[in-house]
Amino acid sequence: MVKHGEVEFVERLRRRVRIPANSGVVLGIGDDCAIFRPRGSAEDLLFTTDLLIEDVHFQRSTHRAFDVGWKALARGLSDIAAMGGDPRFCLLSLAIAPGITARWIDRFYDGLLQHRVSLVGGDVARADKVTCDIVVAGAVPRGTALRRDGARPGDAIYVSGPLGGAVRFSSRKHLHPEPRLQLGRVLRERLHATACMDISDGLSLDLHRLCQASGLAADITTPPIFRGATLDEALHGGEDYELLFTLPPRTRVPRGLYRIGTMRKGRAGEVLLDGRPLAPLGYDHLR
Repeated sequence: MVKHGEVEFVERLRRRVRIPANSGVVLGIGDDCAIFRPRGSAEDLLFTTDLLIEDVHFQRSTHRAFDVGWKALARGLSDIAAMGGDPRFCLLSLAIAPGITARWIDRFYDGLLQHRVSLVGGDVARADKVTCDIVVAGAVPRGTALRRDGARPGDAIYVSGPLGGAVRFSSRKHLHPEPRLQLGRVLRERLHATACMDISDGLSLDLHRLCQASGLAADITTPPIFRGATLDEALHGGEDYELLFTLPPRTRVPRGLYRIGTMRKGRAGEVLLDGRPLAPLGYDHLR
């Protein structure tokens, strides 16, 4: 039985792993993607993997096969977006559960391939519940990937859209998340974001992670709330797949981006909402 949460689990594992200096790995465990730099290349390669498990991330009673396939890849593409990258290809391991038909599988792949990212391999197995393990590879110009650890005191904190709309399994936001790939490139190329990640487990937990990575604290106000959602759902609900990012304070931003606060010196990971401590209560698989 795991006694600690996901943040502690990942940190314990990260401390155990040793990456050789000549491996080409620029960034390992702890961010949205790992970064690999081929020798002499003008690009850095991004790699991410994500699980999608029946009755944890979706239900067959509310999700069509097309929706499951779409979401399986959308989650990985959101990680590529958070690094400001362009997706190149994906691999998928799919475990098929009892009751799954050939028609369901065809529609699943219809949804996955709708993203127009090349599927180049994977694996197939059987299990008690449908389980998808996606691997996505992307790329950015050398040394330009957006990371969680680059925020600076005084940087403005933004989110890319209203939050809390994905907490109900039947909502379109939950069924059909849209990876913010174009915005990720804009943040990297034009707005020069200092830090970025996607909001997959809830604003409270993901901002805590960004603050920890950057060694800073944050002061925020009430974030934009998705129509029909509650404040608690916007703060802790998860699966929004919007981008959470920091910009130099005088940056002029386009419409549709929401400033919610400021990074500051303080205890790493601390977040205050309207002056009061905000606990990182987003979705944690290990709690």
